[in-house]
Amino acid sequence: MNKRQSRKYIYFILGLILGYSITTFLGSDKVETRFVQAPNEHVSLERSIDLDTFLDVWEIINKDYVYTEEVEDTQDRVDGAIRGMLESLDDPYTLFMDAEETKDFEQSLDGELEGIGAEVAIKNGYVTVVAPLKNTPAWEAGLQPGDIISEVDGESTAKMTLTEAVMKIRGPRDTKVMIRIVRRGEADFLDIEITRRKVHFDSLEWEMKEDGIAYVEISQFDDNTYRHLTAAANEILLSNPKGMIIDLRNNSGGYLDVAVDILSEFTSDKRKAVIIRSKYEEDHKVIYTSGKARLDDLPVVVLINEGSASASEIVAGAVKDWERGTLIGKKTFGKGSVQEIRPLDDGAALRITIAKWNTPNDNNIDKEGIEPDIEIELTGEDYNNDLDPQLDCAMEFFQTGKCEVEEQKMTSWEFDPKS
Repeated sequence: MNKRQSRKYIYFILGLILGYSITTFLGSDKVETRFVQAPNEHVSLERSIDLDTFLDVWEIINKDYVYTEEVEDTQDRVDGAIRGMLESLDDPYTLFMDAEETKDFEQSLDGELEGIGAEVAIKNGYVTVVAPLKNTPAWEAGLQPGDIISEVDGESTAKMTLTEAVMKIRGPRDTKVMIRIVRRGEADFLDIEITRRKVHFDSLEWEMKEDGIAYVEISQFDDNTYRHLTAAANEILLSNPKGMIIDLRNNSGGYLDVAVDILSEFTSDKRKAVIIRSKYEEDHKVIYTSGKARLDDLPVVVLINEGSASASEIVAGAVKDWERGTLIGKKTFGKGSVQEIRPLDDGAALRITIAKWNTPNDNNIDKEGIEPDIEIELTGEDYNNDLDPQLDCAMEFFQTGKCEVEEQKMTSWEFDPKS
């Protein structure tokens, strides 16, 4: 295994990057993953389970199914049975990956991605865009967090698993895929054709805004993110900043230890950063910040939206619980569970949910998300006209302690597949 596969820290997986990746760029699922060779010591195999019915069906198929030339006694049927068993758990983050899918996943961990550059997950039963990655085909085509993918190349996603949907959307560079989406506020379906290509982007960018406000945009928490923040912090502090905006919008996750490293820069105390609650109480653990901070006196605003997930929510949740800064934007995605990748025979692998994570105040945000302190909409019209009222609000907040659109009213919306 390479360095990234063997690292001991939990990696938060939120969805599947349409590359093909499971949140190396968090999520799904761009929220936690590690490769584990041995089964959990607590596991007690239920050898007494009655598998007679399964074996009876297997034998009937072998004996009497008319299309025997199309359904040979192959590993495909075993894989299908495994997938069915996992689907019965009703957990979109617990998945079986065959040898080919596992190979693609491992390549994505090495940064070899070809696709459209968006992360998706199953949310409320629908294949949903968590976040388009910045400067990728999905970003350039205008995909937005919360877009529901209803069709891929004319085929409905209604009965697709997450893996099946991803496999339909991903593909080699320079090929095209047609995606039909349902978007909040739009009366009709939107058909978007996207040309796939190799996906690459920087995880952290920053600049000094007017009035001494540092703006730091973190698009994912990868191996390089903390190093980039350290370099940026050195220059920012030389500018005698008045405050910092941390933009976590459309950041679907990354490595947990990197998220904790980032948090450690903003508090000089050793504080709870995240609480991991496993199936067995003796495996519960609390992860603390390092106590070594350079930005602990700097006022902070964190921008969040529906595409902020997993490791992003760890940062936002800690900032909120510590009362260390102000959250502005929209409620986050809501991914509060932990997955492991466990290698199986023949190159296959199982991704399984093995724990939940809670914020420092022991709040579980899974399926709930984190509410901003100031809720501001960024509409499709804003997006198309290069307007950013959420960032404008953050800038105003540093000047006045509030923003004029703070009382903006939000409307609820829910996808109705029959409409």
